[in-house]
Amino acid sequence: MTLVFEQILADGIAQLSYLVGDDAAGTAAVIDPRPDVDVYLDMARDRGLAITHIFETHIHADFMSGARELEARLGGAELCVSVEGGATYDFPHRALRDGDAFTFGGVRLTTRFTPGHTPEHVSFLLAETDRQEAPFAVLSGDSLFVDSAGRPDLLGDEMADQLVDQLFDTLQGFYAKLDDGVMVYPCHGAGSACGPAIGDRTSSSIGYERRFNRFLRLDQRKAFRDAMLEGAPPVPTHYPHLKKVNAAGPPVIGNRPRVPALTPGAFDAALRRGDARLLDTRDMLAFGGGHIEGALNIPMRPELSVWAGWLLDPDAPILLVLEDDTDLDAVVAMLWRTGFVRFAGYLIGGMAKWQNAGLPLQRLTQMTVDEVHAAGSGLRIVDARTPGEWQQGRIPGAIHGFVPEILERTGHLERQAPTAVYCASGFRGSIAASLLQARGFSDVRNVPGSWQAWTAAGYPIDTEPEKTEGEAA
Repeated sequence: MTLVFEQILADGIAQLSYLVGDDAAGTAAVIDPRPDVDVYLDMARDRGLAITHIFETHIHADFMSGARELEARLGGAELCVSVEGGATYDFPHRALRDGDAFTFGGVRLTTRFTPGHTPEHVSFLLAETDRQEAPFAVLSGDSLFVDSAGRPDLLGDEMADQLVDQLFDTLQGFYAKLDDGVMVYPCHGAGSACGPAIGDRTSSSIGYERRFNRFLRLDQRKAFRDAMLEGAPPVPTHYPHLKKVNAAGPPVIGNRPRVPALTPGAFDAALRRGDARLLDTRDMLAFGGGHIEGALNIPMRPELSVWAGWLLDPDAPILLVLEDDTDLDAVVAMLWRTGFVRFAGYLIGGMAKWQNAGLPLQRLTQMTVDEVHAAGSGLRIVDARTPGEWQQGRIPGAIHGFVPEILERTGHLERQAPTAVYCASGFRGSIAASLLQARGFSDVRNVPGSWQAWTAAGYPIDTEPEKTEGEAA
């Protein structure tokens, strides 16, 4: 028997799922699958495994579950979800309870109730079948992360007090009692908003976390509560929606969401109908050089998933502009992961076809940090970074408008004034600048290099603590 254990990373959403099985028995399980499930099917086929079970650690808020999609593709696997804590679902499932165990050849998976991040959360202990009393690993879901723990505030303030107490009991009553050598495999890595400051490594051990994870080290309830709830970052706007979708049961697509190919004329007609959102996934410099009026620019990087979740309406169909037509599958997968399954089409041949058809273009000026510095008070500067980044230092005189809040924070400003938007590198700045331009700001610019370039140039930095979000220059 050879244990099969594969960790699969979905970049951008920093989500980790797992294939666990035994190649001699030929059976395996998938834990916490993402919706673009071909990766699991291909991996199982390559290893000669039949996926017989699909497990979820909890009702996810940050990505669309692929459990139903995978179940439909397999046609016979059991979909197992926790009913602890009173959880209910609107789709057929096998109910999981604390202590339920499953055997895959020489590997035994045992369910443990670990509430706190959510009321129904479970984790899975892995052990060799003949050594059940000595687990070698725990699939911790969103309860214990590397250097962190799962946020207890995602279900709202009314649930946070109860959940933080449950999380404390989970960490001290379950995780702290495991042997140091037990490996920890979480559902998220660095970059996820499901826990504060998650570490860069995608796995750890109980011994390491016992020594270095401040949340596991805090064995006094009040100190733990204060640490978990203080300074929590904003909850992404797609989290409440996806929580409902995943409990109700995400739609089963069968392959990937359908995206019609549209000629420039058909694409223009679809835009004019007014019911679709225009998303341009090209690099910020290409977008700046020429784009369709009203487009939101989220370049095709893994972070596209999260920013689309923050900024797009999942009920509105999406019209896509791509750097290259071959990018379509990758872009659709990124969008699918945060719940987008409705597409009005993509512009075949991209912006080259659009401009060759004589259709109108809009530009977004790109401004260097040297030009920003030289402009002085004649330029309004908007900082699109997170509140934490803003507090650590900013360009003097800047207005703060975190990307998802930028329209609200700048809505009172005069829209003809020259406005430059910056972030850490220019990626988020281009998103924010495209939002402002679509809202009617007539002279808006993005700053490539942004904060990194500003500090590298040695220009002044404002760190005064009395500066607050939304201050006008």
